[in-house]
Amino acid sequence: MAPADLSPRLRRWLDPLILLLAGGLQTLTFSPFHWWWLAPVSVVLILLVCLDLSPARLFRAGWVFGVGLFGTGVSWVYISISEHGNTSAVIAVLLTVIFVAGLALFHGLAFWAWGHLAKASRVRRLLLFPAIWILGDWLRSWLLTGFPWLFLGTAQVDGPLAGLAPLVGVYGVSFWVVMTGALALGAWWLVQAGRRISAVLVVVLALAPWFAAPSLNRVDWTLLADEPMTIAAMQGNIPQRIKWDPDFLRDQIQIYLELTQEHWDRDLILWPETAIPLPQDQAGPVIEFIREQLGDNSTLITGIPWFGYSEQLNDATFRNSIMAIGDGEGIYHKQKLVPFGEYVPLQQWLRGLIGFFDLPMSDFSRGPENQSPLLAGNHQVMPFICYEVAYPDFVARYANGTDLLITISNDGWFGDSLGPEQHLQIARMRALETGRYMLRGTNNGITAIIDHRGRMTEAIPRFTRATMLGEVRTASGATPYMLSGSWPALTLAAILIVFVREREIPRD
Repeated sequence: MAPADLSPRLRRWLDPLILLLAGGLQTLTFSPFHWWWLAPVSVVLILLVCLDLSPARLFRAGWVFGVGLFGTGVSWVYISISEHGNTSAVIAVLLTVIFVAGLALFHGLAFWAWGHLAKASRVRRLLLFPAIWILGDWLRSWLLTGFPWLFLGTAQVDGPLAGLAPLVGVYGVSFWVVMTGALALGAWWLVQAGRRISAVLVVVLALAPWFAAPSLNRVDWTLLADEPMTIAAMQGNIPQRIKWDPDFLRDQIQIYLELTQEHWDRDLILWPETAIPLPQDQAGPVIEFIREQLGDNSTLITGIPWFGYSEQLNDATFRNSIMAIGDGEGIYHKQKLVPFGEYVPLQQWLRGLIGFFDLPMSDFSRGPENQSPLLAGNHQVMPFICYEVAYPDFVARYANGTDLLITISNDGWFGDSLGPEQHLQIARMRALETGRYMLRGTNNGITAIIDHRGRMTEAIPRFTRATMLGEVRTASGATPYMLSGSWPALTLAAILIVFVREREIPRD
């Protein structure tokens, strides 16, 4: 029985529950669950509820679905606010609800636009849904600094469509995941209409990329060096509550020095985000000691706050940065800052209201654009700090022409939640899209070596103080996605909307 056949009173209760379920199912496609096959199922559920709704009701439906997705998928922000934000549980719950409800508006707006563009035709709505979906994801990735999280394509780093990522990126993969659900429903319509041959053709079309993409995952889009680099990455597992406590600053640095003690001769040594919890203008003795310990051909790369004069601001400012020491050089300043974590929007009104708006080191300034990569020996290493690795086109653009990718983070903010697992999966998708090894260093996990196909080759479990040893291979060349970015997928979506809108399509 289709939802349209149910009584209006029953649908009023059942439809929101189905949409919430659809959102929750999408969370299960991501790490640590990896049930990627649930994504098309979720899409079918959404379409069954929404195909006959007016644009106004579609806005509400999209918002409810978004609440289901973000309420299950990113509710880990509660831990940051409650446990580390000096905020009561009641306020933390309220802020988390506001955050989830706000993110859900993106799906509400996308569904509303879908209804207006497709009008009353169910066939047109079915055809347009994948295009609207990825354009909505793209809008969410940059508007108001962006939140490029929980894209359906990301889950396919562990699924059959992974081979498409170096070609079309995460948006292109998401497009076909959603298209599969839409085509599955279309095939069922054809079966009901007695058009079985057409239904078989639609099923073949829907499944073809799922069977073809695994062979693409064996294609080497980039050329890996024959000689590997030896690496060591340190995971200090520093409790977040003492991270910026002046009484523990010396102890934190000592922990990382001890973890590195037997490995100063490695080609590349990585410490995580703000592993040195002192601005570089105060950390001179520490930096000099590290330089003295390093081997002649060794480079240590570490996260460190930076304080100095900014030509952008015409003033002195703090930045969240990463620097190379030893047989390398360079410093990179983070460009994609986390709202409320690294800067406070409208801080002239919000500062001081509650503890969450006064977190330590929440007054960073954004780094300039077009920064150069770091050097580690003769290798160009492109770093991304924490949240930056979530931006697909940002990573693809800066990875071009570099040999190795690095991402550092302090996922201690998210405690024992889904957040760090999702963050790692996002980093794996970026490695797959760019055909490059990525070395990931975190404070409390998961520190990992990710190869050029998005697979982990070494890792340190969460909440463990340890050193990870291994090898990485530098890469040259570029994947098709690095050369084009997301524009082909987004342009295809726009063309599909224009083409389908102009066609005379029957309602059913």
